[in-house]
Amino acid sequence: MSVLPILEFPDPRLRTRAAPVSVFDAKLKQFVADMFETMYAANGVGLAATQVNVAQRVLVTDMSEGRTEPLALINAQILEKEGSQVYQEGCLSFPGLYADVTRALKVKVKAQDVAGNEIVVDAEGPLAVCIQHEIDHLDGKVFVDYLSPLKRGMLLKRLEKARKQAASA
Repeated sequence: MSVLPILEFPDPRLRTRAAPVSVFDAKLKQFVADMFETMYAANGVGLAATQVNVAQRVLVTDMSEGRTEPLALINAQILEKEGSQVYQEGCLSFPGLYADVTRALKVKVKAQDVAGNEIVVDAEGPLAVCIQHEIDHLDGKVFVDYLSPLKRGMLLKRLEKARKQAASA
């Protein structure tokens, strides 16, 4: 396994729309394992393939405290949304930035596992938020797209300032 480099905003590759996965083989299983290792190394709870510059509809998540509930979703599609919640989101492609985003409280998702078997996941709360966030990545959308132009501008200025400070340190 290996840790993959994570693209950071404003890298234009984050706007890539991922293609469906059609081959379920050892290479895909290795890629999913590498995605989990990358997510855990970055202390994240979710990661989409587009964030590691692979334009395939693959996402991984693990919301558990002990990192014991890994979930890989291939070709995920949201079938149903219910309710609404505001949740403070962060993103490995926006290090150190967080913002309140309104998303569905519950989602029903159809996907495939790494072997190509169809699975259905009913998610609620933080897991539902995470899955919606990662599916957005696969569609070329990032969480700051949900913010007002003013909030987005302030957040991106903060990101740029942090990068300049890190570069001069």
